[in-house]
Amino acid sequence: MSRDAQLIKESWVAVEPHAEKVAKFFYAHVFHGHPEIRDMFPVVMDVQRSRLLRALVRIVQGFENPEFLMPYLNQLGKDHRKFAVAPAHYDVVGASLIAALKEFSGETFTPEVEQAWARAYGIAARMMIDAAENAAVDEPPWWTAQVVGHESRGTEIAVITVRLDQPYPYLPGQFVAVESARRPRLWRAMSIANAPRPDGSLELHVKAVPGGWVSRALVHHTDVGDSLRFGPPMGSMVPNPSSTRNVLCVAGSTGLAPIRAIVEDMTRWNSTRNVHVFFGARSKAGLYDLEAMEKLAAEHSWLTVVPAVSDDTGFIGELGNVTDVFAAHGSWDNHDVFAAGSAEMIRATLAKCHELRIPLSRVRYDSFSDL
Repeated sequence: MSRDAQLIKESWVAVEPHAEKVAKFFYAHVFHGHPEIRDMFPVVMDVQRSRLLRALVRIVQGFENPEFLMPYLNQLGKDHRKFAVAPAHYDVVGASLIAALKEFSGETFTPEVEQAWARAYGIAARMMIDAAENAAVDEPPWWTAQVVGHESRGTEIAVITVRLDQPYPYLPGQFVAVESARRPRLWRAMSIANAPRPDGSLELHVKAVPGGWVSRALVHHTDVGDSLRFGPPMGSMVPNPSSTRNVLCVAGSTGLAPIRAIVEDMTRWNSTRNVHVFFGARSKAGLYDLEAMEKLAAEHSWLTVVPAVSDDTGFIGELGNVTDVFAAHGSWDNHDVFAAGSAEMIRATLAKCHELRIPLSRVRYDSFSDL
């Protein structure tokens, strides 16, 4: 580990117990010194602050493994174009970040530590700026999507179909940040639920979560003809086309969306790799897209779909949490694994994979807020 990486990691230990205060201080510092920047952010800042904390944690952890940090920063730089972020803004952010860290580190924030953080931030900022400038050559900062279909699946889930104003170059399994005109400047991550189609249409599977400003607007207050904005595609939960291993997919609720996109894409080229999809929900009603998955399984002998519910004893089928159900169905040590769902479900799946001695290098997932 480099000296800078060591200093950053050690200093974060002192800061982390005050992480929420650090985030609040950071944004207050930015807006006090540069009030014109405030309009770039949503009125409600809770999710924005949590994103800052996640980014800081990724940087702290990533400087030990730059091969993982670099793709993250490249995606982040491209994605920030939708906020109209300019290179000069990175200097403002850097100064406020150092001020926030210094405020809550006490005597541990020595000049050497400050210089290490400044260098690390400078490297990260440069990578993000370069990624944004490279993307600007052939990508818009955002895409406009028109809603052409809105289908309720129960009381809290909707399947939304959109068409975009320009080609959208995504890979099956990736996600997108979505903004609704009803919630300006509130961008939320949504997985794309289909492989690329000739007509360019995309499906989003959205669950209205408690307190979810954007998800509830999309499920309950969005109609055909409405417009949404899409950021660039993000995420690393995409299949490795050179792998010959069989595939295990674990999906919870609308976490099925990227899994369905991956499976749908595989129907176009796969003939040798067996695929097992375990689809879990609390009740039968939560298995909102089971019919479509079972139709795919009926058409392709290499695909097996296993539904499971955890809180509905009347369900005829697998009962229990989806992570326990897949573990009971066999040995998965020679599989590529894809997991999508709530943060709690992802953690449980990773723990189960570790318990089953599945190398975590073969487990793909993307973690993001689903508000």
